[in-house]
Amino acid sequence: MVLSNVEIHKALDDGRLVITPEPTPRTPTSNNPDCPYNTTSVDLKLGNTLSIPKPGPYAYDLRKPGIANFLLQNCDHVQIDPVGGFTLKTNQLVLGKTLERLTLPINPNLPTLAARTEGKSSFARCGLLVHFTAPTVHADFDGTLTLEMILLGSTSMILWSEMKICQLILEEVKGTPFPNQSQFQGQTTPAGSPN
Repeated sequence: MVLSNVEIHKALDDGRLVITPEPTPRTPTSNNPDCPYNTTSVDLKLGNTLSIPKPGPYAYDLRKPGIANFLLQNCDHVQIDPVGGFTLKTNQLVLGKTLERLTLPINPNLPTLAARTEGKSSFARCGLLVHFTAPTVHADFDGTLTLEMILLGSTSMILWSEMKICQLILEEVKGTPFPNQSQFQGQTTPAGSPN
């Protein structure tokens, strides 16, 4: 069951969902009509760092553990320029992260949540894929969300820190799962490490 914006607010209030900093405003106002809570999702913003895989003689071998450390060593890590942004070129892959930290705690006394991260239609229409093929955010996750982004459009696109880059869709999990944390638990970098 997908949560509505009203149910997302309730989940924030009862601690089943923690987003830090919490997106605001909760409802559109005359002073701030730009509300991040769509009818069935909440918009998240792009953080200020990107990891850009370096070309090289290496090959990804995902049979080996430690992809986060591998990416830390084989990526250029850049800050998004607050004045000029970051120009993403056609067919360029970059790893970003959400500004917000997300926590989906398991509490046996409350219904558990899981989530999906999806791109925004306005960016998709320009050829930007955001978080492609890996949208699932499992129950019990805690950390920033890594965004795998590639531009397929024929024109470059400027990425800005704190731009609304993706939407989080929340779903209620049937039953209480047992913890089984991923290698990316607690991540705070685009490559997936705790820092």
